[in-house]
Amino acid sequence: MIQTPGIHHIALTVSDLDASVKWYEQVFGIGHVMDVPHHGKEGIGKVLADNTFQLVIGLHRHAGNPGSKFSETQSGLDHVSFRVSSPAELAVWSDRLADLGVRKTDVADRPLTQSPIVSAAYGSILAFRDPDNIALELIAVPSV
Repeated sequence: MIQTPGIHHIALTVSDLDASVKWYEQVFGIGHVMDVPHHGKEGIGKVLADNTFQLVIGLHRHAGNPGSKFSETQSGLDHVSFRVSSPAELAVWSDRLADLGVRKTDVADRPLTQSPIVSAAYGSILAFRDPDNIALELIAVPSV
């Protein structure tokens, strides 16, 4: 029987690699651990991780990227969701994001915005956007 795989890392294409590295380091408390070349393509990737490699994010800058912003309405990535331990932790994250310049708005639909925390049957969610408008969220799922 085959086992369900776990996620090793996420990799995101960004328009300003240095700015995005700094932002993701500040938001998630992770640090740069290595550069990765794009074999056969122009560009570079930077891998960020925590000390135990439980959270690993690759940020990539491709030479052919004109700097356009992310849109979840196009084929490909819709959003990335990170699990937190409780709905109360979402409020702490919301304040942390605000301290880092992620503005509180009614809808997180522009770069560096965050929505109010929303509760649903499947969990409580805090949606927010990175500098390239990539849709991210933090979720606290109910205990089973």
